[in-house]
Amino acid sequence: MKVLKDILYKVSLTSTIGDMEREVSGIVFDSRKVEAGSAFVAVAGTQVDGHEFIGTALEKGASVIICEKLPEPIAADVTYVQVVNSAKALGIAAANFFDNPSEKIKVVAVTGTNGKTTTVTLLHQLFVSMGYGTGLLSTVENKINEEIIPATHTTPDAVSVQALLRKMVDKGCSHCFMEASSHAIVQERIAGLKLAGAVFTNITHDHLDYHGTFDEYIKAKKKLFDELPKDAFALVNGDDKRGAVMLQNCKASHQTFALKTAADFKGKIISNTLEGLELEINNKMIWFRMIGAFNAYNLLGVLGAAMLLGEEEDEVLRMLSGIRGAKGRFDRIAIGGIIAIVDYAHTPDALDNVLKTINGVRNGNEQLITVVGCGGNRDKTKRPVMAKIAVNESTKAIFTSDNPRFEEPMDILRDMQAGIGPSEMRKTLTIEDRREAIKTAVMLCRRGDIILIAGKGHEDYQEIKGVKHHFDDAEVVTEILEQMTEN
Repeated sequence: MKVLKDILYKVSLTSTIGDMEREVSGIVFDSRKVEAGSAFVAVAGTQVDGHEFIGTALEKGASVIICEKLPEPIAADVTYVQVVNSAKALGIAAANFFDNPSEKIKVVAVTGTNGKTTTVTLLHQLFVSMGYGTGLLSTVENKINEEIIPATHTTPDAVSVQALLRKMVDKGCSHCFMEASSHAIVQERIAGLKLAGAVFTNITHDHLDYHGTFDEYIKAKKKLFDELPKDAFALVNGDDKRGAVMLQNCKASHQTFALKTAADFKGKIISNTLEGLELEINNKMIWFRMIGAFNAYNLLGVLGAAMLLGEEEDEVLRMLSGIRGAKGRFDRIAIGGIIAIVDYAHTPDALDNVLKTINGVRNGNEQLITVVGCGGNRDKTKRPVMAKIAVNESTKAIFTSDNPRFEEPMDILRDMQAGIGPSEMRKTLTIEDRREAIKTAVMLCRRGDIILIAGKGHEDYQEIKGVKHHFDDAEVVTEILEQMTEN
């Protein structure tokens, strides 16, 4: 139990009605989770407005209502707290309720269109291998040391973030590495966090269905850096022109990493094959298990963040050279002389990077067959763009269903086909069923050929009409390749 006035420390208040000394049993923003003695925070979300559920929260025993608009009538024996911003108040109140765990652990947030998951996963694996108690909040999974806690969002809600950090502190963690999606930043899911640092990987067109314009998307990412404290670090990709934008008006110390331009953490690609990547860093030649220029950037970002957290360069590079990275990010499966690569690439830039990486290490004789789709109820503008990239960079492209959600798969596929000219159609196939699309790609292969299965990566489901059906790209292609080998 916590005293209400204590959990409201640093929250911007407009007015209060009732007893501010009362004890609160929990912080809740979902009326379905309210219990007797809870403080219910009415947050205006993208789908529903929490203010509409104040009555339900009271019926279930909420003793405190925190809101932007006071309801009518005012119930007796209930404390009402009117705030400037409910979403921000939720994060700060949750932090206070859990005794501000981010002040007792070094939290580093990573944002950007691509590379967030790989960067935080590498950092988590690195710090665990170096003997630290380490937490992870990522798209793939949340972890406290080696304990896995399933992830439902790129960044959990504000209460869950604080609760997870509290558990990390209680279990002896000294560091936590977390993804900070643009949605989470705008929705104040990281409000109340004291960050030791933030990393910017890159930015390309994505989530315009939510942010509306590219400028708003950039502002969402920049907000993370604008709010960093003076004693934190801000580490950005110096080769991305938006990196400098992130540092404008940022009070934290400024550092950069890059392959092409001068930077605090500079690398050079010496060799890049389907077996691994060799980089020159400060006159040292280091071989990594990961592949591609995009992973060279991720590795430099990890090196920079680790060193800014006080680690020695040589030790970091030694440990990093043996780490594999995140599940579903350029996963390589080789069976029967055919190489299948499963990757989460679900944006034009990510797909282009992966395909160019593969083409950069081909000897020119193998076929490259790309299986790709686009998610439903998301930014439609990227569908024809991704289709065009797949066709231009592949021997053959097979368009298929991804997570159609509540859209009809063929409507999505027609949007993709709109990006292809008549002369390019001969290089494409459209197969709605994803398993059949993968099977067809395998059947088209000869020994030595490469298949890229893009879009879902680590996901082990397909979301159709609100239902998640088990589907794992790596599992499916492995099964099909093994069947072919047996036959």
